[in-house]
Amino acid sequence: MGVEALARWRHPERGIVLPAEFIGLAEQTGLIVELGYQVLRMALQQAREWRQHWRERRRAADVEVSLPAVWVNLSARQFHEPDLASRIRGILAETGVEPEALGLEITESILVEDASPSVSLLEDLKSLGVKLAVDDFGTGYSSLSYLARLPVDYLKIDRSFVADLGSVAGNAVRRDNGSATIVSAVIGLARAMGMKVVAEGVETEGQLSLLREMGCDLAQGYHFAKPLPVEQASAYLAARAASG
Repeated sequence: MGVEALARWRHPERGIVLPAEFIGLAEQTGLIVELGYQVLRMALQQAREWRQHWRERRRAADVEVSLPAVWVNLSARQFHEPDLASRIRGILAETGVEPEALGLEITESILVEDASPSVSLLEDLKSLGVKLAVDDFGTGYSSLSYLARLPVDYLKIDRSFVADLGSVAGNAVRRDNGSATIVSAVIGLARAMGMKVVAEGVETEGQLSLLREMGCDLAQGYHFAKPLPVEQASAYLAARAASG
């Protein structure tokens, strides 16, 4: 279905520096805004290459091959930039990627900070034709009335709830696990509002089986693949497409 773009800092002396070590500092200094746009640009350039390859493969084999979308996270500071929508529109035009190939993720905690402006900002983004997701859902304590106003396509259940499914994974009869109850409720809520649900942090077949039984639409996590550099990600997508 698609991939999520992840930022890694390749430091000449320290090696790979993970986001937890540099994103906070980038937020404080304001560098996160330009960093975010650079990540978006690179992700869309890669998406263009993948989609061109998939189209060629589809024509050559005369088969239906789904074109992978790429999902990019927006930081709090970037989300509240006044020219966010126009800059994203410009990067889409610059890279030549169709808007439907892009998904943008905004954490629930960002959205609940200031409800009305957030709805307006999301509507501006939605007008571009991109997909929108509420990330880390379940951790921001948004009200149901507010959630119903959000023009989003997906709710992404926070990995903390999915991790707790491990205690009931493989035992579909049990329903007394608190996280299982929350996940089931979120799936029902999203369906009632015309949204799809993505479970984050799926690591076991048992978790996946339980999520399927609950009616979860999509899942992501180490059970499918760990974070991969572009070359390995391309090979992985090609193998998945070949296997149907």
